[in-house]
Amino acid sequence: MRLRHIEIFHAIYTTGSITNAAKILHVSQPSVSKVLSHAEMQLGFDLFKRVKGRLIPTDEAEMLFDEVDKIYQQMRSIKNTADNIKKSEYGQISIGGTPALGFNVIPSAIAKYHNVHKQVNFNVHTVHNEAVMQSLLEHKCDLAILFEPNNMPGVSSIELAQSELVIVYPKASFPDCPEKLTLSQLKDFEYIDISQSGPLGDLLWTRMMKENIKLQSLIKVQTYFIAARLVAQGAGICVVDRFTAQGNLAENIAIASFDPPLNFAVNALFLENKSLSKVTEEFLPYLKAEF
Repeated sequence: MRLRHIEIFHAIYTTGSITNAAKILHVSQPSVSKVLSHAEMQLGFDLFKRVKGRLIPTDEAEMLFDEVDKIYQQMRSIKNTADNIKKSEYGQISIGGTPALGFNVIPSAIAKYHNVHKQVNFNVHTVHNEAVMQSLLEHKCDLAILFEPNNMPGVSSIELAQSELVIVYPKASFPDCPEKLTLSQLKDFEYIDISQSGPLGDLLWTRMMKENIKLQSLIKVQTYFIAARLVAQGAGICVVDRFTAQGNLAENIAIASFDPPLNFAVNALFLENKSLSKVTEEFLPYLKAEF
């Protein structure tokens, strides 16, 4: 039996007539009769007998129905899944991002999307900048969110936002809490260094070389988050992205932009040879709105 035979047989069996079967399938009665006749011809036996205007299943049809019903339910399940995919109510979004974006932006975008699309699964990896790119290349995530990523062959990039490096400092260091500071104003303070900080570290290093200023550092850490928390403990000042700074504010610390500013882009990256799923494409505007 072909799938169309199964659909017609199931409809007639459960509704009791060709007329009712045609109605629930939204087709004409002659087409239902034609498919039924073709199914019976291929099977080599009758499926129904006409008794007082109703179609009564034959013994052979009774024996066949349980198996047909299993396939019919699977067909319905496939249709429902396809409908859910079309409505973005089913699927998976796999994201790789730096810890800095895990404080607020990515969680907020996910929460707002999830409120609308309850059945979509999320898988989020938060690792260092270089590891995020590696995760994308190894197909461990479908979408990588990175600060100032380098151009790579085979990788497409969408700019989500512009942001900046900022100085996080104890308010006691600058009681007037300036909103802008120059690099030279920081040279007398102990600097909490973020080693291996990728392209943002390169951005700061270029500025220091240009202005011939070296910041004193006795404490080196691996993440912006730890650096910001150390500032809150009075251990010095640090330079981090604005997302990390805003996610780690405390009563005794403040944030200042560089004068002139140190701006950078935030991009979403995906592999050119692996198209984004429909749900991932629809998630991107939520992410961009949060930035």
